[in-house]
Amino acid sequence: MRPSGRETGQMRAVSIETGVTRHAEGSCLIKCGDTHVLCTASIDERVPPWMKNSGLGWVTAEYGMLPRATHTRSRRESKNGQSGRTQEIQRLIGRSLRACVDRPALGERQIIVDCDVIQADGGTRCASITGGWIALRLAVNALMKAGMVKTDPLTDHVAAVSCGVYAGQPVLDLDYPEDSEAGVDGNFVMTGSGKLIEVQMSAEGSTFSREQMSTLLDLAADGVNTLVTAQKDAVT
Repeated sequence: MRPSGRETGQMRAVSIETGVTRHAEGSCLIKCGDTHVLCTASIDERVPPWMKNSGLGWVTAEYGMLPRATHTRSRRESKNGQSGRTQEIQRLIGRSLRACVDRPALGERQIIVDCDVIQADGGTRCASITGGWIALRLAVNALMKAGMVKTDPLTDHVAAVSCGVYAGQPVLDLDYPEDSEAGVDGNFVMTGSGKLIEVQMSAEGSTFSREQMSTLLDLAADGVNTLVTAQKDAVT
């Protein structure tokens, strides 16, 4: 039995609210159970110096957690510098979102996606990727509406979900009590068409078989399908 009472292949409730900030070209608040992430996308007509005159666009991401997003208060990273975990997660978000971007079609500009965790209960990087795509989609819509982009530079949906082995059973969408005790923990980033972008898997005190990995991949595919449906509902 899972601590939440969910079935092994059952996602947490997902809700997505768009247009939650006044100034960002794209924004949403995504809630995956008790994990809540504010995602905003900002259009910058400048690109990083190393990309100037390339004709290519760029998508990058930043990630952070509010001090009381977790059970105990953490110090703001602005005072201490970014942790290795934060840097790793925001690079993952950026890589994941760029996988669905036609960079020549975007033009020589960048879109910066900020993912701020308001409340954490496991799966914050996955929620950030899923919500970050929505913010990116809305920002691109703004570019297209303004006539600044001629063809849609987004080639597919991108969403992410966690899976793992908890109490000996493969389960979908781990919350914090499961994540903290899982024997195997994995994050799966996929496109709407079912292609893999990135898989992060590790044993946490026990090993796992190829068969178990395949089972987790199947669970992840089902979860991503659910998330993509929620994305489509949010942006239509």
